[in-house]
Amino acid sequence: MKLILYIVLLSIPLFSFSQQHIPYHTVETAFEINDANRIVQIVNDQALISINGKEKVYSKAQAKLVLQNFFVRKPKGTFTFLFKGKETKDGAFCVGKYKTRKEEFRVTVHFKKVKGHYKIESILIEKNE
Repeated sequence: MKLILYIVLLSIPLFSFSQQHIPYHTVETAFEINDANRIVQIVNDQALISINGKEKVYSKAQAKLVLQNFFVRKPKGTFTFLFKGKETKDGAFCVGKYKTRKEEFRVTVHFKKVKGHYKIESILIEKNE
């Protein structure tokens, strides 16, 4: 009986953590390996995507194509976070740097909390001059 109670008590923090985990690592990995599909898995039903000022709200399928096109044109970059925002009741955001051999981009990702999970609401990718 004590063992069951112990297991239940240990699983409560894990369950609450998994419900509110901000998927920073997923974003970082997706940019590192140029995986648009991985990003789209954590996109809300629709997402605002802005690449060098070209901005539009896309469905998941459209967002995947737009991001795939970006990675084809700007492949094999490195990604590092510059800032990870604090979790709020509504969401969170992060700012990172995606650097290819010839160019560097500032990447801002806004997350919205949807049914206890953080989903990407917008991605802004701007070339650093």
